Amino acid sequence: MISIAREYMTDFLMKLLATPSPSGFCERIASVVEDEAATLGYKTERTPKGGVIVTVPGKRGDILGISAHVDTLGGMVRAIKPNGMIRFTPIGGYMMQSVENEYCRIHTRDGREYEGTVLPVKPSVHVYGDARDMKREEANMEIRIDEIVASKTDTLALGISVGDFISWDPRTRRLENGYIKSRHLDDKAGVAAVFGLLQGLSVSGRLPERTLKIVISVYEEVGHGASYIPSDIRELIAVDMGAMGDDLSGTEKDVSICAKDSSGPYDYGMTSKLIELAKRERISYAVDVYPQYGSDASAALRGGSNIRAALIGPVVHASHGMERTHVQAIAGTASLLAAYAMQA
Repeated sequence: MISIAREYMTDFLMKLLATPSPSGFCERIASVVEDEAATLGYKTERTPKGGVIVTVPGKRGDILGISAHVDTLGGMVRAIKPNGMIRFTPIGGYMMQSVENEYCRIHTRDGREYEGTVLPVKPSVHVYGDARDMKREEANMEIRIDEIVASKTDTLALGISVGDFISWDPRTRRLENGYIKSRHLDDKAGVAAVFGLLQGLSVSGRLPERTLKIVISVYEEVGHGASYIPSDIRELIAVDMGAMGDDLSGTEKDVSICAKDSSGPYDYGMTSKLIELAKRERISYAVDVYPQYGSDASAALRGGSNIRAALIGPVVHASHGMERTHVQAIAGTASLLAAYAMQA
């Protein structure tokens, strides 16, 4: 078994979390991924959609695919209001309440960035008697820009336009007890686990049993991240966050092995092998079913890929909100990937 370096993974996770990457605005973070893969000694290529594929030569020529996504939830400027405020449209599926009072950045197409805050259109209980009761939906939310603006003309003069991307402040905290809380652990924690595998292989000098093609996608949060994968992939493990709550059994220290999500059941043989390996390696895991969830593997299957597919990842609390996981879950995910990749 290759060694998994927790400090390396968490350091790289911090770098990923600090890089804005709402779906469709991922050039910067794709470069971060490429640079890190090159540092570890691996070749990369860009897909036409802007994703990154990292190739790791194996003992055999047949291909095992592993996917994870660096794109996150975010927003886009939908309109500029007469008072200079921004109306935004969501990117990805989240409760509007989860971004109320959140700090954000507006990214203009000419490279400028401005800070702002997401607020309801009635932001003060001292002024509006119905402020508490107003429904939190797109039409009732706006962004206050931290610049001197009082009109649409003022905001346009900053270079802000309809179609500009908006990223949420991740508010990342790395705690001494191993907890990591932040927005966008979905799926940057999964990407960190994949790179934990890559770093372990690089340092050990060992080859995986099969050649690996690591697919880092950039449109997963809007449903078509890995709808294209290289045609020589026959098995694909999607690495994405595991959900927590209700009748689910996973905790923030566990690796989630998803048996079924909204796209249907995952491959019986692959899922069974992952459970067997988790038991053998004494990795803390939970098998769960996510009826309101889809993954890059779902997108690949719906895109017509003739593959077997499975889904694993670190369990994350409060997904698509203020998320939290534990370094044990990230390291466990990397270890389970390593066990699968190194099996004969």
